[in-house]
Amino acid sequence: MRIGPPGICPVCPMASPSLQPHLARVRLVACNCFTISDGELKEVGVGLYPSLSLLNHDCRPNCLIVFEGTKLLLRAIKDICPEEELLISYIDTLSVTADRQRQLSDQYHFTCSCQCCGSQAMDGVMLCGEESAWLPLKEALPRLESLQADSNWKTVLEVCSSLLSAVDGAVPDENVHKLRVTDMALDACVNLGVWTQALMYGMKTLPAYRKYYPDPHPAHGLQLMRVGKLHHYLGNIEGAMVILRQAYEILRVTHSEKSPITTELSLKLEECRAEMNLS
Repeated sequence: MRIGPPGICPVCPMASPSLQPHLARVRLVACNCFTISDGELKEVGVGLYPSLSLLNHDCRPNCLIVFEGTKLLLRAIKDICPEEELLISYIDTLSVTADRQRQLSDQYHFTCSCQCCGSQAMDGVMLCGEESAWLPLKEALPRLESLQADSNWKTVLEVCSSLLSAVDGAVPDENVHKLRVTDMALDACVNLGVWTQALMYGMKTLPAYRKYYPDPHPAHGLQLMRVGKLHHYLGNIEGAMVILRQAYEILRVTHSEKSPITTELSLKLEECRAEMNLS
């Protein structure tokens, strides 16, 4: 169980000594909450699952957690040897080592020393390109997140398009800040119904997703599903089939073949096959 920091509460250091035990309990609950998400990894709430709170963190885990409603499922995504520890990731790992360690320290009060953090192997790729070129992308993210939270999609798309046009080829698509901006542009296009542009942005994200979310990973599978559905909507049935099959192979492992999201994907594949047979 994640126990949180000992001693005086860092959030309320001036609280009376009689309150400190109660604050400690609050911190204990906060450290052991799970974010409940739907099949598309969208946050819908929080919950306490005491037995699963015993699992430790790794930035390249051998298990993951998915939800069916409020039911928490622990699923293996790698071959696990007898007596091998089961590990999950407490956070989204699409960040450089220092940022991941900072988030884990702030939220869970430990410094991660997993193999991924020790090697810092992906940091160079995540920050590829000249810093002077990608820094405006990084600095724009807080504002874009605020606009996104307000569903101000028109402005989100305008800002993202301007930023991405400015850096063009100077910053590779694998740069993590460019990837986040491209993903936000994709979200904005989908919400505005700008489908051709949405597909363009979606396709740009796939190589980076494949690199940063090793298969089978739900984030990669869901991104493939999203892009495949855009291909299908725009009439590229053959292209949709290829990408949706890749998504299915991932999501049947991460979510199970009977989960709602995998069932939806299976029906979409059947729809594509039927349309190809008619053409």
